[in-house]
Amino acid sequence: MIQIGDQSYAFDDPLVLAVLFGAAVLVLILVLLIMAVRAAARSARMAEPLAYQVGQLGQRVQGLSDGQHQLAGGLNHVSEAQAAAQSHLLQLMEKRLAQVSNAMTENLQGTSRRTAQSLGELQQRLQVIDKAQDNITKLSGDVLSLQDILSNKQTRGAFGEIQLTDIVTKALPSDSYTLQATLSNGRRADCLIHLPNPPGPICIDSKFPLEAYEALRRAKTDGELAEAARGMRTAVRKHIKDISEKYIIEGETADGALMFLPSEAVYAELHATFPEVVRDGFAARVWIVSPTTCMATLNTMRAILKDARMREQAGAIRRELGLLFADVDRLGARVENLDRHFSQASKDVAEIKISADKAGRRARRLDNFDFEELAPETEPAIVPLVKGS
Repeated sequence: MIQIGDQSYAFDDPLVLAVLFGAAVLVLILVLLIMAVRAAARSARMAEPLAYQVGQLGQRVQGLSDGQHQLAGGLNHVSEAQAAAQSHLLQLMEKRLAQVSNAMTENLQGTSRRTAQSLGELQQRLQVIDKAQDNITKLSGDVLSLQDILSNKQTRGAFGEIQLTDIVTKALPSDSYTLQATLSNGRRADCLIHLPNPPGPICIDSKFPLEAYEALRRAKTDGELAEAARGMRTAVRKHIKDISEKYIIEGETADGALMFLPSEAVYAELHATFPEVVRDGFAARVWIVSPTTCMATLNTMRAILKDARMREQAGAIRRELGLLFADVDRLGARVENLDRHFSQASKDVAEIKISADKAGRRARRLDNFDFEELAPETEPAIVPLVKGS
């Protein structure tokens, strides 16, 4: 039971229950209000820094807005400057492109001219090459002809004789040698040089051991090389023996002879590989010469011939010198006579000048009508000229 005023109510009374429920609700509402007030206070306290931050954020947003406006102005300025620079760059590029185009045109034209000139020069060189090719073809034919000539022993001998004749005619006077000279033993030498005693006339004979030399060049194995070397020694020694027996005649020719090899290669091979054969030639008094050494030898012989002819002409030279001295003496006497004549002529000229001066003075006096007695004039003494003055 519950006492309210004068009345008592039971707990299960609906009115009591309603009142109790309303009171409870009211208390709950108060509690909730108190809690809400406290929460609002807390929220207010918490919202103060948030509001401050919001204000700061607003200021920053305003600053960003101002910066954005400035940035927009700067971007406009940069855009305008970029547009101007781009326009200037385009103009410069167009100008450069025009210059490059003109330069390329000029270069292309110059290149075209140079190319045309080079093609012309190339054409000329090709023509020269064609001519050279023709000459090479002709030379190849000549070489083949030369090989044909050298392959025959008789024509090869004629080739050596012709070469020897050419060298001798260039090195010696025509009266100092005889080509194809026949000796007392009936042998005919290719050339006989008329040297004075000693040593006396010396014979030159042309030999060309081409087969032995070619076999030596073609040798591949040691056996072939030995066989070719043996053939080379045999061929050259036979030539040395033939020349020694045929062209060295006591009392008629010199005590030696020359063997002419018309090939420098054969001569070099002989001296490099077969020195014993060369010594055999020295022992047989047969000296082997090539075109080069033959020319040197002939020049030495030419000096010997010149010295011999000078000795032969020594008497005639002395006679001519005596006559020359007599002519010089006569010339001196005649010069002396001429000098005397010049002296006499000089004296006569001086006397003529004196007479001319006197006649001139008389003529001037007559021209001035000077008829006074003319005083005799004394002629100046004539000084004789000294001989040789």
